[in-house]
Amino acid sequence: MLPLSIAPMMDRTDRHYRYFMRQITRRTLLYTEMVTSMAIRHGDPEKLLGFTADENPLVLQVGGDDPQMLAHCARVASEFGYSEINLNVGCPSDRVQTGNFGACLMAQPERVADCIAAMRAATPLPVSVKHRIGIDDLDRYEDMAHFVSVVSATGCQRFSVHARKAWLQGLSPKDNRTVPPLRYSDVHRLKQDFPHLQIEINGGFKTLEQVKTQLSSVDAVMVGRAAYDNPYLFAHADREFFGDDTVPPTRHQIVQAMLPYIDHWTSRGLKLNSITRHMMHLFHGRPGSRIWKRYITERASQTGAGAEVVAAALDQVTEAAAVVLQRQQTADHHASPVAL
Repeated sequence: MLPLSIAPMMDRTDRHYRYFMRQITRRTLLYTEMVTSMAIRHGDPEKLLGFTADENPLVLQVGGDDPQMLAHCARVASEFGYSEINLNVGCPSDRVQTGNFGACLMAQPERVADCIAAMRAATPLPVSVKHRIGIDDLDRYEDMAHFVSVVSATGCQRFSVHARKAWLQGLSPKDNRTVPPLRYSDVHRLKQDFPHLQIEINGGFKTLEQVKTQLSSVDAVMVGRAAYDNPYLFAHADREFFGDDTVPPTRHQIVQAMLPYIDHWTSRGLKLNSITRHMMHLFHGRPGSRIWKRYITERASQTGAGAEVVAAALDQVTEAAAVVLQRQQTADHHASPVAL
């Protein structure tokens, strides 16, 4: 089991974000956005599921509650070359509840078990579940343990647990990511009670040091919003968690590596901002970050905008960083004691 992953996030973890993140970390496990079983059955498979081999290891996350439909999704995942398929039992949105999938399925462990059994029978790929510690008033540790016990009886080995409960009524999906308190101890206990299962914890992690701390209690850690808001956080992940001695890329090298990819897609009609929106936080906390964001934001939506916009933005960042460095050197010089 890989010890570190980036969570599936709607409107975030599309193929362009994933390709971008692969310029930063080669080893971290990545996920798609959740794709519904109905969309996979009736939609454009290439548009919904297409990806490049460079994005692997990559998990397809699906949403649904019909075993046969999900079995079809599992077969398609194998055909496309995904590394794993994951069932979403954690999303609390109204739309998802209406379709009877996502977090509301925590109240139906037997239904989830039927789905997982059908998926496992349809594919040689690992089949995993991402779920919450509970929903509404079904939020005791014992309730979650019962859910995992029933589902794992199908042979499912991997459970990714968001360490917050979900309120299906009264809280928006956004609030459900922050308002319910984190209960890491429940996930740690789950690993203790089910030592034969692979237990991954998710929720609130913002640094690699926090990830390291968690790995003494669980098998893996999943990072969500921090991976989007500060993507360069993962520059040292391969070395820290996978024993890869490759020198981490600089932010400038990451941008340079993206330019041919941007050329490829914009030459085929894709709007530049479909890619650059995922790159906005690359210089988070660094000199030139505001200039980078502003320059790209003002130009990426223009007709015909391409890699030259990103290259020019990088030049702006380089100039801004040089100015800051010069000011620091001047300040250090004036602060130095005069030699007698």
